[in-house]
Amino acid sequence: MRSALTAGVVVAVASVLAGGILLITARSLLLADIQDAADDRSDQVTAAVASGDPTALRFALREDSWGSLVQIIGADGTVTARRATSRTPLTALRPAVGATAYEESGGYWIQASGVRAPAGERTVLVAVSLEFVRYGSNAILTALLVGLPILAAAVGVAVFFFVGRTLRPVEAMRGRAASITATSLHARLPVPIAEDEIAALARTMNTMLERIERSASAQRRFVADASHELRSPLTTIHANADLLAAANLGETPARAVRRIHDESRRMARLVDDLLLLARSDDQELLVRRDDVDLDDLLYAARERIVVERPDLLVEGAIDPVRVTGDPDRLARLLRNLTDNTLRYARSTVTLSLTAGDGVAEIVVGNDGPPIAAEDRERVFGRFIRLDDSRSRESGGTGLGLAIAREIVEAHGGSIDVLDLRQGAALRVRLPTAGGSGAQRARGHAGTDLS
Repeated sequence: MRSALTAGVVVAVASVLAGGILLITARSLLLADIQDAADDRSDQVTAAVASGDPTALRFALREDSWGSLVQIIGADGTVTARRATSRTPLTALRPAVGATAYEESGGYWIQASGVRAPAGERTVLVAVSLEFVRYGSNAILTALLVGLPILAAAVGVAVFFFVGRTLRPVEAMRGRAASITATSLHARLPVPIAEDEIAALARTMNTMLERIERSASAQRRFVADASHELRSPLTTIHANADLLAAANLGETPARAVRRIHDESRRMARLVDDLLLLARSDDQELLVRRDDVDLDDLLYAARERIVVERPDLLVEGAIDPVRVTGDPDRLARLLRNLTDNTLRYARSTVTLSLTAGDGVAEIVVGNDGPPIAAEDRERVFGRFIRLDDSRSRESGGTGLGLAIAREIVEAHGGSIDVLDLRQGAALRVRLPTAGGSGAQRARGHAGTDLS
């Protein structure tokens, strides 16, 4: 549209300039023809007056192809001979003998010539109408006024059509490129049939996508293979740490064993997270489709919070809600969210579940430091740890929320960050079973956990 409007404006401006030049040039040419006709007519009449022959004068006055007006003015200023005009002089011009003067007056081009006749000095006045000049100029101006909008509109429509047709493959490429994600790197951009620059661009971008796909596949295979290889030695380390912890060791070795046990457990969680993400990158995360009582999972998460952090106050109400999904994945989702909120909670944890309009809403929050607006999308990235209070020392690997998002999206839901009066919360929205917000009537329905 911008190209079409620009082309129309450019054509309109160029046409106005060209039309103005044409109008001025045409008027000048027509006026020059009028002046030449006046010169020829004046020469003819002047020769007849100078000869003093009445017959030649009558013939000169009668012969005319331009419909000119002719007057012969005597020395006393009266009209002595004329053609197709009154006896009032056409102009006050009285040039000397042999001289010529010009004037544009009353719609006529008037030429006055001084001549010496046998009867004395005479002034020959020839007036040629400028109507032809006005008619020609008006005709050109009318053509410009009528043709200019049509020309500009025609150019605009043509540019809109042809540029749109040219850019249609680009729009198709853009749409396909917008749909390509980390899990669909196998997709390629459509290549236009025409062998032009756009087709070359599509082939180049497809080659780039192929290189990116190979690189990403190699990286995912490396992560998956390394994770698989690490599981066996980690299991061995963990088992031996358990054996050493059961032995009667001194205080210093016991502390070392506990550190080994904790670090091996943390490493095992990291390996499991990497394996899960590698599988979700290779293909869409597979989930079972069972009926899941989401409130049961939240009660289990609440019990874990109470056991692990008895110093924290748990607030929020849990309504009975049933969803369709994978109970193991959903339990993993709640574990990741509660682990995240426990790291930063000071005295209060928010854990709630509500449903309405076919959507179940889970809110897990705490009264710890808030999440800045610019970090609310970045926090769901992989290996992302926000500065200051959200550091590695808090125990996180930077994968918990990334895995949470993968699980939520695999269930057709969404996850985002909410503001609390004090602190921050994560909100998960999942479609309820049947999409109708079906709920089970249970004895603990609507229990307030505060």
